Amino acid sequence: MSVRVGILGATGAVGQRFIQLLDGHPTFELAAVTASPSSAGSTYREAAKWRVDTPIPDDVAEMEVVATDPDAIADADVDLLFSSLPSSVAAEVEPPFLEAGYVVSSNSSNDRMAADVPLTIPEINPDHLGLIDVQRDERGWDGALVKNPNCSTITMVPTLAALDEFGLETVHVSTLQAVSGAGYSGVTSMEILDNAIPHIGGEEDKMETESRKLLGSFDGAELALHDADVAASCNRIPTLDGHLENVFAELADDPDPAAVREAMRAFESADLPSSPDPLIKVFGPDEPDRPQPRLDRTYAGGMGIVAGGVEATTNGIQYNCLAHNTIRGAAGASILNGELLVEEGYV
Repeated sequence: MSVRVGILGATGAVGQRFIQLLDGHPTFELAAVTASPSSAGSTYREAAKWRVDTPIPDDVAEMEVVATDPDAIADADVDLLFSSLPSSVAAEVEPPFLEAGYVVSSNSSNDRMAADVPLTIPEINPDHLGLIDVQRDERGWDGALVKNPNCSTITMVPTLAALDEFGLETVHVSTLQAVSGAGYSGVTSMEILDNAIPHIGGEEDKMETESRKLLGSFDGAELALHDADVAASCNRIPTLDGHLENVFAELADDPDPAAVREAMRAFESADLPSSPDPLIKVFGPDEPDRPQPRLDRTYAGGMGIVAGGVEATTNGIQYNCLAHNTIRGAAGASILNGELLVEEGYV
């Protein structure tokens, strides 16, 4: 089965990562790329300042970039759209596509916490796609909007889902986030070299709220947030890719580190093309200095989660986790959600 897809905002950093990951995909065929009006009419090669570490696929390089408008892609016969637009733009641009009947798998942060919008990690909460029926009833459109979480949230939540069998009660997390998470021009070299920035605007709130929605329960009509208390401190450090996070979890049970490692290793993956098996790679006590961004961010082609440094504390468990922020944490997450939409019959 071949599914024709398009990318909204295809020339930006995340849009480029979409193009890289879709090249050779077993299900998705790229049929449309959109960008700002100033780029419309150009070839993709002309419009995009390509910065990904693999060449632009030849067939994409010569594609014509069109405006980000439903009428502009009407002739492309697209079944599914991926959105990599800035959230302020996406909030205005995504609804017309949804009203026109398109299914949109979006990396943009707008509407992630809306009560009728699935915020989905396929290995964690695939049943939350049921919110699409609620969404269509409440908003009166034939399309569907699905979001993936923030890049820092998606690094931590799979490990928390593995620990929930022990009764997850409280989570404290401190992140060490790569500069690519801010976009190509987001942090200047003079700001970040020989430095660390102990604040990332809005990031703490995203981790604290999105994680509870992802771990929440859906009864077929509405979603209840997980009752764990989550507190985050988010920091920018001078690594290029890979978000490393230090997590402290308080649990109702008292598992030892070996049981925690086994729960993470055994956590079930999804039967989808882009989902790695195992989802979580776990380092043992003989390698307490792993994971590290430079060494471990490309596990499973950048789609996996890596954990290590598991230790018992007086209040629970401490560990570190890592994921590639622009692959698993952005474009790859949206593609995986697209695969789930196809699997569940929404596309």
